[in-house]
Amino acid sequence: MAQDASDLQSIQQQIKSTQAELRKQITAAKKLQTSLQKAELKIATTAKSLNSTQTSLKDNQGQQKSLLQKQKEYLDALAQQKTALAAQIRSAYMTGNYDFAKMLLNQQDATNFERTIVYYQYLNKARKAEIDSFNLLVTELQTVNAQLIDKQKELEELKTRQIKQQDTLTAQQAEREKTLVQLRTSIQSDELKIEQLQINEKNLMAAISKAQAQVEAKQSVSLTGLNALKGKLLMPAKGRLRKMFGRFRQGKIKWKGIVIYGSVGSSVVAIHDAKVLYSDWLRGFGLVTVLDHGNGYMSLYGHNQALLKQAGETVTAGESIALLGQSGGQSRPNLYFEIRHKGKPVNPTSWLNL
Repeated sequence: MAQDASDLQSIQQQIKSTQAELRKQITAAKKLQTSLQKAELKIATTAKSLNSTQTSLKDNQGQQKSLLQKQKEYLDALAQQKTALAAQIRSAYMTGNYDFAKMLLNQQDATNFERTIVYYQYLNKARKAEIDSFNLLVTELQTVNAQLIDKQKELEELKTRQIKQQDTLTAQQAEREKTLVQLRTSIQSDELKIEQLQINEKNLMAAISKAQAQVEAKQSVSLTGLNALKGKLLMPAKGRLRKMFGRFRQGKIKWKGIVIYGSVGSSVVAIHDAKVLYSDWLRGFGLVTVLDHGNGYMSLYGHNQALLKQAGETVTAGESIALLGQSGGQSRPNLYFEIRHKGKPVNPTSWLNL
């Protein structure tokens, strides 16, 4: 009996020790999650600025292309004007042999004289019109040339900004990677991994419930849900689809969504018309956007590099809502995607037009 009591006491001591170690690891993981959040939010800000710069670069290049086309058209028109003007000058020279003093004194051919005078008047008017048109084209060409110079300066500034933003992004990603290594080291045991997943799910449901209450109080958009669109919804991102819904993830915890492996910075789009319910960093999901489609239907987009829409905004089917990334501690770029109906996850592969 004394031995059994001693064994029981030893087991209880081990349980206490294990629980204390688990709490210690959870506290350490929580601190590292906060550091990860800060690092990924910095990356999101830089990535969003970089995306804006790249859009401006494309716009600038398109404007330059348009201006170069205008420049070519003006140069072609000027060449035609020069040819026409030269023809008129030659014509004037050919008729320049007339002696007006002699013609005035010689009244025998008055009809011919009047005809010549009319011809000269017509020729002068035509020449003046051509010269005016020529001068206008020159002015417009000068304006286009000045615009091209301005656009080239703007292009150089945008390229410089892009390089700086890219360097900043690279440095921030290196900082994130250090934090991520520490976080993975701190979460080794299956018990802790399960604990983390449960915390993440709890945080997600709490965030959605809070956001939904706020949105419902201000709901002004009529949303019809997804009932009639099963199997027809847009793919939220381009990439390789991994169907994991319903599979065991850790212990008895199952996957509630799917993963699409794609390229960093590529577009993440809304699967259908919706209102942005939630748009922020969330533990385990990284930078996540949740859309409300009405009638209890929601779609979730996680692991993004940057979020392009804020809570309360309305979006249409196919509209970009985020940039694909690997936030939330992911080791490779992907989109984590869920569809829920009245809070319950449903298999997204049954709803998407694959």
